[in-house]
Amino acid sequence: METVQENVQFSEETLRVIGKIIKRYPEGKQKSALLPVLHLAQAEFGGWLSAPVMEYVARMLHIKPVEVFEVASFYTMFNLEPVGKCVLEVCRTGPCWLMGAEDIITHIENKLNIKAGETTADGMFTLKTVECMASCGTAPMLQMGDHYYENLDNNKVDELLEKFKNSHQ
Repeated sequence: METVQENVQFSEETLRVIGKIIKRYPEGKQKSALLPVLHLAQAEFGGWLSAPVMEYVARMLHIKPVEVFEVASFYTMFNLEPVGKCVLEVCRTGPCWLMGAEDIITHIENKLNIKAGETTADGMFTLKTVECMASCGTAPMLQMGDHYYENLDNNKVDELLEKFKNSHQ
């Protein structure tokens, strides 16, 4: 797991993409590109946003680093610390809670020997709890990467964890 991010510099391809994103907005409104640029930064710099990365993004968009931090720390999709190869985000808002999200969270904690907010010792999994992921009709649910998994029970969670482990060994 990478813990130090020095010499922060986007790849040439990412810089081209960012240039196109910034051009979507009127001159002086580069701040509007912050969310998509943070997604690109997190993807390119190891799955999380360090202070140097947020400062780099701030310079690029001509805004203050604290403005970047305010946005990055508000949204749960951004990680402010190193995370595992797989981030499990379990929704715990009303419908998911009513349908057993807390049992799913406890099951994952016991299975991986971590608590919510922690990463396994092997750096494979990070468990996060999040607010509404807009899948109320198919609760409980969790997100792994770009995929939603719904109507969960402990057996389905076990299958997902094993599938991920087997595909990343």
